[in-house]
Amino acid sequence: MINSTPVYTTAEIRAIEQLAAAPPAPRTPPIPRGAKRNQGQEAGLRYASREQATSSLTSPRTLMEKAGLAAAEIARDRLLTDDRNTVLVLAGPGNNGGDAFVVARHLQAWWFKVTLVFSGERERLSADAKQALDAWLAAGGEILAGIPADKTWDAVIDGLFGIGLERDLAGEYLKLVNAVNRMQRPVLALDIPSGLGSDNGNVYGAAIRSAVTVTFIGLKPGLLTRHGPDYCGEILLRTLDLDASSLVEPHAWELDQACAQKLLPPPRPANSHKGMFGSVGIIGGAAGMVGAAFLAGTATLKLGAGRVYLGLMAADALGVNTAQPELMLRPVHELFKLDHLSCLVVGPGLGMEPNAHFWLGSALESALPLVLDADALNLIAAHPRLAGLLRARAAAAILTPHAAEAARLLDTDTAAIQHDRMAAATRLAQRFNCCVVLKGAGSICAMPDGRRYLNTSGNPGLSSAGTGDVLSGIIGALLAQGLSAENALLLAVYLHGAAADALLQAHGGLIGMTASEIADAARSLLNQWTNN
Repeated sequence: MINSTPVYTTAEIRAIEQLAAAPPAPRTPPIPRGAKRNQGQEAGLRYASREQATSSLTSPRTLMEKAGLAAAEIARDRLLTDDRNTVLVLAGPGNNGGDAFVVARHLQAWWFKVTLVFSGERERLSADAKQALDAWLAAGGEILAGIPADKTWDAVIDGLFGIGLERDLAGEYLKLVNAVNRMQRPVLALDIPSGLGSDNGNVYGAAIRSAVTVTFIGLKPGLLTRHGPDYCGEILLRTLDLDASSLVEPHAWELDQACAQKLLPPPRPANSHKGMFGSVGIIGGAAGMVGAAFLAGTATLKLGAGRVYLGLMAADALGVNTAQPELMLRPVHELFKLDHLSCLVVGPGLGMEPNAHFWLGSALESALPLVLDADALNLIAAHPRLAGLLRARAAAAILTPHAAEAARLLDTDTAAIQHDRMAAATRLAQRFNCCVVLKGAGSICAMPDGRRYLNTSGNPGLSSAGTGDVLSGIIGALLAQGLSAENALLLAVYLHGAAADALLQAHGGLIGMTASEIADAARSLLNQWTNN
């Protein structure tokens, strides 16, 4: 199991906060044999002193003070200067508003010009947020009920709504969010941009577009998936001196480059041959879709597989691919006669015809690890027998659906999948007992035991034909080189996105990125990482 930065749901963050504020469990040191405890000793066994007991607590107010100071330092260092020294602070009705009061107090103490708009009711604030408000007022701060129409600011602090929002913004709150977005000023969001769902990345009516988001204690899924990447800007984590994973065991992690580089295939010895790096069979390429199989096969070769066989479905398929002659083209049935295959990739250009159904069934009944994509997933969704074969497999299988394919597999619609991508990925992994990547912005890799990884690489340049075929080929190549299904999936997903990020820099933009380029860029990155 590869762990990296944990990602926590709202419920888990609330639990961490409660545990951090709870007194420690009584500690009972051993009593020497034959010794007796008296009443004073019993009291001493609970705590060495009352001061020691209370000093171990982390009160919610302390967390609020730490969060506000951390955010104020980021605003000072990232958004404000001596010449750009005016800041609008929006404080909402909950503890996120309390954090904003602390931010405002520090910024004002550092001689920045602060305008604070409070959109809640003082009587309904939590005790900690009230204390933060009182401290702001005691420091000479003022409160406005709305944004002044005759002023402009150099930066904005968004402390309207934090984690846990599950309803559409309306009324004054919606007007505030839209007003901030119209300002086109750099925004620092506290914990998560207001209007964005912390567990799912959904936009509830509208959300503030931030230049920087400082999130507290741990990362949240909504920062990393669905609409999160469009609204969060740069994400900075401040743990507030808590070791969250010691309080609540994480079940999700960030998939970043540091995580991916822990998964690399071992270095190749000088005394090596092609058989040491595996053989991959790819089944697909029906009439009109042969290119999909060629893309997958080429990616498999370029990412290090020793041999790649293509079983093409099209009756008039070529006998050789002159652009990539290293690919060995065979009738599909011959792939099942090869005794040295390391895995099968089924789906790129497969089609939905009866022969596709037959060969997918044969693959599911084999003992080879499988990568299943595209029409392989659609056939499994349409035919309960195939779904049953998948669930009953002893060998590993990896599913690579986008949202529409996931909806077919779970017998729902795309909107339901996108509404809670974390839950959908988990359901897929557990329903089919497979490793799964639910593709999209912030692709989610889910394992059957409930662990999930949220990918941080990639960009909209991947929204072009064939990029999914390339991902399947990369996974197959890593499986062939001996990686486990889980590790092959995680490394391939991050590498695939990182290749697109490298091409974005090389091309100066997103337009015109092609799938065949992804394989070349991924090969370059894999070599760089392996050789460093």
